Amino acid sequence: MSISYAMQTGVSGLRANSTAVGRISENIANANTDGYRRSFVQMVTTSTLSDGASFSSSGVRAMQSADVSTEGALRATNSSTDLAIGGSGFFVVSKEPNETNETNFMLTRAGSFLPDENGDLRNAAGYYLAGFPYDQTASIGTVDRNQFGDLKTVNLGSLSQTGSPTGQMKVSGNLPAQQTGLDAPGEPFLSSAEYYSPLGEAERMQFSWQPSETESRWTLSISGSDGTDYGSVDVDFHDSGPLAGAPKAYSEGRPADENTPNFAFDPATGTATLTVDNGTEAQVIEVALGAPDEHNGMTQFAGDYSALKIGSDGAESGVLVRTEIDERGDVYGVFNNGSRKPLYNIPLAEVANPDGLLAGDGNAYALSRSSGKFSLNQAGQGSAGSLTAGALESSNVEVAQELTDLISTQRAYSSNAKIVTTVDEMLDETMRLKR
Repeated sequence: MSISYAMQTGVSGLRANSTAVGRISENIANANTDGYRRSFVQMVTTSTLSDGASFSSSGVRAMQSADVSTEGALRATNSSTDLAIGGSGFFVVSKEPNETNETNFMLTRAGSFLPDENGDLRNAAGYYLAGFPYDQTASIGTVDRNQFGDLKTVNLGSLSQTGSPTGQMKVSGNLPAQQTGLDAPGEPFLSSAEYYSPLGEAERMQFSWQPSETESRWTLSISGSDGTDYGSVDVDFHDSGPLAGAPKAYSEGRPADENTPNFAFDPATGTATLTVDNGTEAQVIEVALGAPDEHNGMTQFAGDYSALKIGSDGAESGVLVRTEIDERGDVYGVFNNGSRKPLYNIPLAEVANPDGLLAGDGNAYALSRSSGKFSLNQAGQGSAGSLTAGALESSNVEVAQELTDLISTQRAYSSNAKIVTTVDEMLDETMRLKR
């Protein structure tokens, strides 16, 4: 190797080690940056082919890499929309909300999300979180988990829940058998149940169970909270045998007003049909008391009267008061009417080689040929990992290790600088040979 080659080798060492110092300084500067992945350099020998087909060493080159696959420690926060991943997955984000260009989607582990002025979840670097939206039936439907086209920006803005009318009610409870068959039956037993109008308004329906002078016979009268009487029906219960306590037979329903057909009863099924006049189109509600010879509805046994248990469909209208995110990535909305419904599912993206991702601004990564293909997997399943709400992932930088590497790199840089100064002195000595 000639003196000039030695000079070039020293200069390449200076250049490579200065690059290494740059990576170390970046790591130390971002030691407290959430979701940051440390970068590093690997020294690679560069050679040239000399005469005689032998290799002649000519220096060193710094190859930059990132340790993306190593996880950082999790730390708790006070924000319910801060998210951390325990596994190999990534959040899918975009620079603009509801991005339609798939090449503009990025991957990140920085989960410090907060709603912006429009309610869209955005992290501190300005990236918007993407997820699969649930429909009104609490289903995300059929989605393609190998492309970004079905994703939408997670929005927690002024959401409201549209009310849905009650169409069916199921009534169960126990009537005290000893109250029937008396010469002077006592007062009726009263209960009420809530139902919802087509506009999502909560209203109440009243049930009056009047014991009769006949053993095991009761008269049920149904009315509305506005004073509307719908009708009544007689119910006979079994008093012995294996069916004791179950309804034995129902009478035909008796509308309170024959001129207003708002009450009908099916003795075969034990179901009353009410027509509630609360709009241009009347609301129809079916009230199931329990089929004859069945113990799955109203019963009559000796003892105390138990308040009716009512099961009904429908929902009251409401507005969003808070959100909850579980380990499967499901975002739930809790409304002021007490209901809880799923809004979005946050998938976790996985790639074959995380260390092959291309680093971008704000701790986000772009897909590359080296990273391989991606898939959008369900959180909480497989290697993608689970989500933890109210937590953030710290950087995977070990400051002690970085400082140790800094000392080693500094010495290498000084040694290469010594090569340059030594070669300079040798060249100067060579120049003096001519004098």
